[in-house]
Amino acid sequence: MVPRVMILACLTTVMVQAEVQEDFSPECREFLFMGTPPRGLEENTLKRICQRYNGKARYVTLYDVVNHIPIYSAYTFKRNDGSKQVDAPWMYEPQLSTVAADREMQPFPLEYEIHNRFEDAQAVLEDYSNTVRFERGHLNPDEHQDLLDDKAATYTLTNIIPQAREFNIGPWQQHEHTLRRRLNNYCRGTAYVVTGVTTSGSMIHKHNAYRVAVPTYLWSAYCCVDYDHNAPFQERSKFPAHAVHGLNEDEGEVVGMSVQQLEGFLRMNTYVDKSFQIFYDDCVPTETKLRQ
Repeated sequence: MVPRVMILACLTTVMVQAEVQEDFSPECREFLFMGTPPRGLEENTLKRICQRYNGKARYVTLYDVVNHIPIYSAYTFKRNDGSKQVDAPWMYEPQLSTVAADREMQPFPLEYEIHNRFEDAQAVLEDYSNTVRFERGHLNPDEHQDLLDDKAATYTLTNIIPQAREFNIGPWQQHEHTLRRRLNNYCRGTAYVVTGVTTSGSMIHKHNAYRVAVPTYLWSAYCCVDYDHNAPFQERSKFPAHAVHGLNEDEGEVVGMSVQQLEGFLRMNTYVDKSFQIFYDDCVPTETKLRQ
């Protein structure tokens, strides 16, 4: 059995703005299947963020304010042509660090010395400036959004993890392409996606300080209960729900599985409790339950 990996303990007191939601508001629950966030992830270092941009909620994130990475981002997939937002600025989350915080993500100030005002509870650009093996990897990728504002909202470091470069531009990017094509073609209703990580003791350092945790695995699951029942079997068999995980190494591969199999894998490989569940009722459609 693979040893359980614990989220790193908090060694210092972190000031966190209370406006980061204790529970997601109705506006933010629209990104969650049946309005229900993943169950069984409860730590006082994990903060729920309703990711707001340009006056509107865009998706939600569970963020670790000690390890400075998102544990997951949950979003609704939008049909699109796969184009990327090439001119979006990198942003940070004011709610995590200041008392009189803006509710929306904001572009990083040009003056780097200002970044230390909010680096207590989140990653900053300098954390990624000298990393050789890792690059900034999205949990909610802009490729899975359609509107320019929705794409731009994915460029906040609270949606970013250190990802092995070859894994990011290779197997994981191919997974994102495959998922976009599948949901574009065969999901008839709303597709709910949750993408997250398992954490380990490996960290990115800055000035001899632990700054950003490096995930051991990336994982992702989707739920679409209204889908094309005439799709080819190879695609139809991956509805209403499907999942993957991949080792965050240059030679890592993406492995497909059921959502329940992924949940079992995560119970053994990261700090979740026995009740851990990604989607409400494992994304079982109501009519299926009535037939059982």
